[in-house]
Amino acid sequence: MSFRDLRNFTEMMRALGYPRLISMENFRTPNFTLVAEILIWLVKRYEPQMDIPTDVDTESDRIFFIKAVAQFMATKAHIKLNTKRLYQADGYAVKEMLKITSVLYSAMKTKQMAIGDRTDEDNSKFKFDLGSRISDLKAARQLASEVTSKGASLYDLLGKEVDLREMRTASIARPLEINETEKALRAAIKQVLESVEKTKDMLSNVVSDETSLDAKIEKKKQEQERNQKRLQTLQSVRPAFMDEYEKIEEDLQKQYETFVQKFRNLCFLESQLDEYHRMEQERFESHNLNPLYDLTHLFSAVKDEDSDMDVPEDEGSDSDIEECRPTKPRPTRNGIMTGTHTENSHALFMITY
Repeated sequence: MSFRDLRNFTEMMRALGYPRLISMENFRTPNFTLVAEILIWLVKRYEPQMDIPTDVDTESDRIFFIKAVAQFMATKAHIKLNTKRLYQADGYAVKEMLKITSVLYSAMKTKQMAIGDRTDEDNSKFKFDLGSRISDLKAARQLASEVTSKGASLYDLLGKEVDLREMRTASIARPLEINETEKALRAAIKQVLESVEKTKDMLSNVVSDETSLDAKIEKKKQEQERNQKRLQTLQSVRPAFMDEYEKIEEDLQKQYETFVQKFRNLCFLESQLDEYHRMEQERFESHNLNPLYDLTHLFSAVKDEDSDMDVPEDEGSDSDIEECRPTKPRPTRNGIMTGTHTENSHALFMITY
C-alpha cells in the first residue's frame, strides 16, 4: 500500500459523495466491515438495481460476498479484481477498490464536462456558423457511405457463415497428417529462403548503386570546381572593348551636358520671345486706342533720329525736312508703322531676333 493510493482513494470517495468520512488510518489494520460497506456502496452506485448479499458474519458469507462483487465488476464494468486482496481488507484492498472508484470518478468528470459543453452550446446556438461545418458534413456523408458499404459486406459474409461453419468444423475435426504438414512447412521454408536471397540481392545492388552514386557525386564536384575556376578567370580578365566603351561613355556624358545646356537656353529664349510678342501686342492695342499719341510719339522719334545723324544746319532746308517727314502714318499687319524710321526699327528687330 502506498500513501498516494490511499490519498487518491479517500479524495475520490469524497468527490463521489460517500456519506461516511474515510480516514487514512482505517486501513492500517484489516477492517473487513468497512471494506464490505464501501464495496456495497460502489456496486449500488454503479448499478442501483443490483442485489448483493450483505451478510458478512461468517467466513463463507464473506467469501460469497467477495466472489459476487468480483463477478459483477468483471461482467458489467470489465474490471478485474483480486479477490485475495479484497478479502485481506487492508491497504492492498484499497488498490483493488481504487480501480472501481477511478472508473466512477472519470465518468463523473466526463458528465460534468459534457454538461459544461452543453451549456456552452446552448449559449452559442444562436452563433452557429454553417460555413464552418461544411467539412464536418462532408466527413459525415463519407462515413455514412462507408458504414452502408461495410454493413452490406458484413451481411453477405454472415449469410455465408452457415457454409463456412461446416467447413471450419470439418477442418478442425480432421486429424493432421504429418506428411502434409511437413510438405507445407518445407514450402514455407522455401519461400522464406527465396525472400532472403532476394533481399540479399537487393542489398548487393544497393552497395553497387551507392558506389556508382559516389562516383557521380565526385565527378560533379570536380566539374563544379572547374567551373568556379573558369568563372574567377573570366571575372579577372578585362574585356578588349572596355577602354573604347568607357571613352564613348565619357563622350556621351559630355554631349548630354551640352544638350541640357542648349535645351535650357532654348527654353529661356522662347520665353523671352513670347514675352516680347506679348509686349508688342499690348503696345499695338494701346496705339489703336490713342492714334494721336502715336503720331506725336512717331514724330518725336524721327526728330531724335535726325538730330543723332549730326547733319549741318546749312545742308538741307526746311523743305527737305518736310520731305523726310512721312505725310501719313500707315499701320502694317503687325501694328508697326511704315516709313523710314519704322522700317529701320523693324529691320533692327529682325536682326536682333
